[in-house]
Amino acid sequence: MIVVTQLPFVGTVVISFMRWNALDPSDRGFGGVANYKSAFTDPSLRSSIVTTVVLTVAVVLVSLLLGLGLALLLDRKFLGRGIVRTLLITPFLVVPVASALLWKHAIYNATYGLLNGTLTWVWSLFGSSRAPQPDWLSSIPLISVEASLVWQWTPFMMLILLAGLQSRPMDVVEAARVDGAGTWQVFRYLTFPHLRRYLELAALLGSIYVVQNFDAVFTLTSGGLGTANLPYTVYETFYQAHDYGQASAEGVIVVICSIAIATFALRSVSSLFREESL
Repeated sequence: MIVVTQLPFVGTVVISFMRWNALDPSDRGFGGVANYKSAFTDPSLRSSIVTTVVLTVAVVLVSLLLGLGLALLLDRKFLGRGIVRTLLITPFLVVPVASALLWKHAIYNATYGLLNGTLTWVWSLFGSSRAPQPDWLSSIPLISVEASLVWQWTPFMMLILLAGLQSRPMDVVEAARVDGAGTWQVFRYLTFPHLRRYLELAALLGSIYVVQNFDAVFTLTSGGLGTANLPYTVYETFYQAHDYGQASAEGVIVVICSIAIATFALRSVSSLFREESL
């Protein structure tokens, strides 16, 4: 693990303090913190930080709400619950690049995509032969990326929250119902407080992964139209500008942000385990 993960990161940290641009091989050497100063004063990097925050918050919140709703439904007993659970988990099992390609071509495509095909069918019901054919990736690029990520990460949130629901002490819930508590009261005063740790854990783990997302941005919009997040900005700096020192500094910043989120996640997991042991 040290060889695979830590040594490359140490190498990245070392390169982040160097002047190293492949387009100017003669100017290579120790540059101090110049790359970090340039990173924090770069307007494109600041814009990508804002985009990353907006993308992460939107995807995590919507995924949490949808995951909570689906978990509450799957917590009930009904015919075919196992099949429904399997179908709902499927989006999380799809390879991220394949998921992004599915949304780009099968859903968002202006000519043959599902959304515009549905619009054409709806307008035909009202006798109109000229339905609007919007280009979703151009008109609402960031929302389009967020929708594809919500579809992918909602099952993850659902699984964590469903595990939390199934760990509830049902004798307390039954006692509350006997005392006259309604469905909303049981959820507000018993279920939701019990799920608080699971909600925190799901939000933090989801944030770690969404912050590092590259596949959806690269595949759907190629970072254009204000959708470039931090990982994509690092990619641009490394593979297009060929500035290895600058890209390494930006990569270190991404890792530090991820570690900060992961620290809160680990604390939530530890507190959750302590509560379960009690």
